[in-house]
Amino acid sequence: MKKNNIVDWNTITNFVIDSFVGYGIPREDAEICADVLLESDKRGIESHGVNRFKPVYLDRIRDGIQNPVTNFEIIKETPTTAVIDGHNGMGQVIGYKSMQMAIDKAKEYGMGMVVVRNSCHYGIAGYYSSMATKAGCIGMTGTNARPSVAPTFGVEGMFGTNPLTIGVPTDEDFDFNLDCATSITQNGKVEYYERIGEDVHPGTVIGLDGEAVEGDAGEALKKIRNGSAALTALGGIGEDLAGYKGYGYAMAVEFLSSVLQDGAYGKSLDGKDADGNKSPYHLGHFFIAIDTDHFLGEDVCRKKAGDIIRSVRASKKAPGAERIYTAGEKEHLVRLARKDGVPINESVQKEIMAVRDELGLTQYKFPWED
Repeated sequence: MKKNNIVDWNTITNFVIDSFVGYGIPREDAEICADVLLESDKRGIESHGVNRFKPVYLDRIRDGIQNPVTNFEIIKETPTTAVIDGHNGMGQVIGYKSMQMAIDKAKEYGMGMVVVRNSCHYGIAGYYSSMATKAGCIGMTGTNARPSVAPTFGVEGMFGTNPLTIGVPTDEDFDFNLDCATSITQNGKVEYYERIGEDVHPGTVIGLDGEAVEGDAGEALKKIRNGSAALTALGGIGEDLAGYKGYGYAMAVEFLSSVLQDGAYGKSLDGKDADGNKSPYHLGHFFIAIDTDHFLGEDVCRKKAGDIIRSVRASKKAPGAERIYTAGEKEHLVRLARKDGVPINESVQKEIMAVRDELGLTQYKFPWED
């Protein structure tokens, strides 16, 4: 295929929307799904962007384990809280509506929290914390996931990569936005390494013998899937580098993603039924919004948060380091650099063309075909 693999944002956005619609997602919902998906690529988070367009979303719809039409059911609601059942619909739609509900409650009452059960993969968690910061709120979200991470001193995947995400409004060109898993790496990153032919990074995967799994990312991914290996929590294997901290934060996310909404957890999130057949993942999420105007005001918050991150970036740098970054800054720089479009690797190029041909979207022609 031709080396030119940059697809402009308008083309890829319309293609993803039309493809989602082709798989039965209502257009309004498809636009939300596409926005969340491509926001990942705009931030340089390839593990959650178009790399996962077909295998995570389209294939799951085709397999009947994810519903293209989302039934967003409010199970219980108070002025500041809500419990949602997503009925295994599109996670991005569920996430978008839930965070917007939390923001609306926060704007009226100061704080809002919405919890979700029976959802699916909702894309990058940082999308939802950014929704909050744009609205002048501090935002937090997290989700549980299929069990692939081992607890400290364990070797079996017992909980997901469980991101704990927080966004704070600042007066910079970008808000503070910490979006990361509570494991050293995540399944999507290992999948991405497999696609680009990169080995799994040492210390990020542990085998049943308690030793680090290294080498081919594809083989490591197979071992994680069949239960003969697991990802490691932040801090790594054992306690020497404080792996128990990542383990503890992952458990906190597991609680917030299940106990308030009576949701599924742990091994019940593996996407398999009792007979080993594919089944919905039944994921849980939580969304928290804190309105800054109910305290000393958005302007005060943004100025103070900006002062804090500027003071950190101005601190003494390590020898050879060019600069110190704060969370959200690198993603902002990638967004500026990718103004012309999204880079798509050869493996995903083939998937995109296969979806186009399957759905008869003949109006789309991509740069690598010239």
